[in-house]
Amino acid sequence: GNNMAEKSISKRIEELNKSVDWFYGDEFELEKATDKYESSLKLAKEIEKDLQELENKISVIDKNFAAEE
Repeated sequence: GNNMAEKSISKRIEELNKSVDWFYGDEFELEKATDKYESSLKLAKEIEKDLQELENKISVIDKNFAAEE
């Protein structure tokens, strides 16, 4: 199913939002900040990759529609 990919994107974005909130929240600890930062960065890169793949799929659909006309 194609829905899995989209679900994982929104899950990752949700995770990333939580990480970012952590930096501004009361639970912030300097000792953990580096780890959190690195995992947030990794998440952001994965989201970027997912969106790139989605974009590619959309442009394929776009081409198919253009061919139909």
